[in-house]
Amino acid sequence: MTLKNQKILVDEMDDGMDEKLKEIGYDAYSVKKLRTEGKKLHADYSVINYARENDMILVTRDTESGIACQENNLPCILLDNDEIFKIVVEKLKQF
Repeated sequence: MTLKNQKILVDEMDDGMDEKLKEIGYDAYSVKKLRTEGKKLHADYSVINYARENDMILVTRDTESGIACQENNLPCILLDNDEIFKIVVEKLKQF
């Protein structure tokens, strides 16, 4: 299975990333948009559980959600300050 066949759930802080991922062929969904469709995804637990039940990779900036995914062996991309710092360092190498 290729990654583009994987379903991705983008947490509310990065709403809009789902659309960009869709443009390049990913099957991506937004927590914020799913809420407007009536899904009950207000608590972190609900978001994580929804991702698990729907076989999705969660993309989040929420450190607690990232840790919960790790503890429960759920696929997650955590965009925390450490990850952002790594990106900044890599970009600085270009100068």
